[in-house]
Amino acid sequence: MSKRRAPRLTTPDLVVLGLLAERPMHGYQVVRELERREVQDWAGVSRPQVYYSLQKLAEAKLIKPVHDEGEARGPERTVFGPTAAARAALADALEVEQWATQRPPPPFLTWAALSIHARPAAVTALIERRRAFLLAQLAKERATRAAIREDEGPLIPVALAMVELTIRHFELERAWLDELARARRAARGVRGGKRGAGRAG
Repeated sequence: MSKRRAPRLTTPDLVVLGLLAERPMHGYQVVRELERREVQDWAGVSRPQVYYSLQKLAEAKLIKPVHDEGEARGPERTVFGPTAAARAALADALEVEQWATQRPPPPFLTWAALSIHARPAAVTALIERRRAFLLAQLAKERATRAAIREDEGPLIPVALAMVELTIRHFELERAWLDELARARRAARGVRGGKRGAGRAG
């Protein structure tokens, strides 16, 4: 009889399992806690994914019901806690080298690489839109940093470090936007010069 293979744990699975490793929760509590921690900024786990992960982790015997609240049933109100195998599975998944070697391209960099083909006025407008977006995100992250400093718990230093990194990224990109604008002007000059040389010949 073949041994059943353990399921591959996705990012939503690991986020949910990590939260339950901190303390048992039911599905709605998991969703609310992830919203409080602004999960969309660091993992992008949706509400449906939370409930799918709860079901998947329960079927894999990595979490189990602790108790039910009232008459409700299902992942909404069933309080889940990790099984003995859960912490090892979580630790194993976090030892994979791929965590440190991925480089997903931000959409704005894809746009920047293609922007030489865009109309100049549209490029200027989008760069300014990006600048305004970065300013808004900086204000949001600075408010988050202030809120984290008022919070308590063992994860506060890590949360602060993550927010600080995000703030530095946004500040660096704001300065880089000026370099991008200069690089685009230089590229347009080169293209214009080549077209002029072709006509002269």
